[in-house]
Amino acid sequence: MQIHAQKATLIKRYKRFLADVSLEDGTETTIHVANTGAMTGCATSGDTVYYSVSENKKRKYPFSWELSQTKEQHWICVNTIRANQLVEEALINQKISEFKNFTDLKREVKYGNEASKVDFHLIDEQGKATFIEVKSVTLLEKQQGYFPDAKTERGQKHLRELIEVVEQGNRAVLFFAVLHSGISSVKAAAHIDEKYAHLLQLARQKGVEVIAYQAHFDNKLEGINITLENPLSVK
Repeated sequence: MQIHAQKATLIKRYKRFLADVSLEDGTETTIHVANTGAMTGCATSGDTVYYSVSENKKRKYPFSWELSQTKEQHWICVNTIRANQLVEEALINQKISEFKNFTDLKREVKYGNEASKVDFHLIDEQGKATFIEVKSVTLLEKQQGYFPDAKTERGQKHLRELIEVVEQGNRAVLFFAVLHSGISSVKAAAHIDEKYAHLLQLARQKGVEVIAYQAHFDNKLEGINITLENPLSVK
């Protein structure tokens, strides 16, 4: 995936969906933030921000925050919409070894008893279904990557749904899309959401597969290339 983005300096993030930045010419403006999480470590004042520009004239805030580059030179994709796009691109290009023999791919398929929609539904050559739930990982603490970065009832619901998928005889996968270049492994953030950590442990015991792939960032003149290509361990 290539993102055409311009550089700015972060002043502050506020009201969850907004952030103030200083553009390269010194102008201050407000940009949209497509991230409902806490964004701990991803929104430090003074960090470099990369934003895209929408051509939709009706938008109140035409600039969208895409990436951060921290003072430690870590790259972080903060636009959580990109996680599913990157996973889909990797699936189609056969870049994820765990999913190479599927014949059909569908997005946002309804499933489970809690009115959920799974991110990806695959059918393999034998006709068996695989349900993939994607989560974006950007929290880094003391050299360890964590999910979630805030309590998530929605994430808990998805784990219960994935357990049900396995009990019905299908394949269920929790896919951590690690969008932080400084993360080398992923762990459930029990110190943030103890219930989620417990459910994740239960899900693995029940047969839900948990995998993680890290994004690679390549900053070129024509844009920033992002690809999911590096498998990571999940502790």
